[in-house]
Amino acid sequence: MSKNARILRVMEYGRVPYHRAWAIQRAFQQERVSAKLSKSVPQKAFDDLLLFVEHPHVYTLGKSGDKANMLITDERLKQLNAEWVPIDRGGDITYHGPGQIVGYPIMDLDHHFTDIHRYLRSLEEIIIQTCRHFGVESGRLEGLTGVWVEDRKICAFGVKCSRWVTLHGFALNVSTDLSYFNHIVPCGIQDKQVTSLELELDTSLDPNEVKRVIAEKFDQVFDIRSLWTAPDWPDQTEDDKNRAE
Repeated sequence: MSKNARILRVMEYGRVPYHRAWAIQRAFQQERVSAKLSKSVPQKAFDDLLLFVEHPHVYTLGKSGDKANMLITDERLKQLNAEWVPIDRGGDITYHGPGQIVGYPIMDLDHHFTDIHRYLRSLEEIIIQTCRHFGVESGRLEGLTGVWVEDRKICAFGVKCSRWVTLHGFALNVSTDLSYFNHIVPCGIQDKQVTSLELELDTSLDPNEVKRVIAEKFDQVFDIRSLWTAPDWPDQTEDDKNRAE
């Protein structure tokens, strides 16, 4: 780690409804974008962030996704106590729910590298190294975003960037109920399965330990210094407040 490494503030929010977490991300991102556009606000005043959350059952569809990859009716969705949310990230449909570690990095890539593909590969590398730490060998599949154990996806990714400030992130299956993936074509890929760390290891894991390792790998991959802090609940725009309700 370099002497002047940037700070990555790591914040644990616990279980948060998807719309609420989306609003928090947007507020942080807008704050940083506004600082870049304003000559009166020093851009260096804003640290990079990593927000850890867990969501109640929810299916999200990226802007380039196909709604046909949702395989159940709205009535069945209600029976599963799950939400359906079209969102503004890249990628197709995925599932979030209990037992899954969701990480939302809010990073200004102007301080790292202005290359969104490299950013995605860096996030993948963090998860690959995290899986290896716990004894699960994983990697990439050519032409497909994500981290895979053989042909089983263990972590999905979807990001958005505005003036090189990132939004959205990754979802790592730790103790996830994988049956919820049966109701979709995960990420629009027909011939692949999903898996989790606990399924691969046949043992339980402490999710807080997994998060700690993920933060350590951020330090290494981005040459950054993680600092765990209490979660902030930023002010939201009226649009974000409406989304969160």
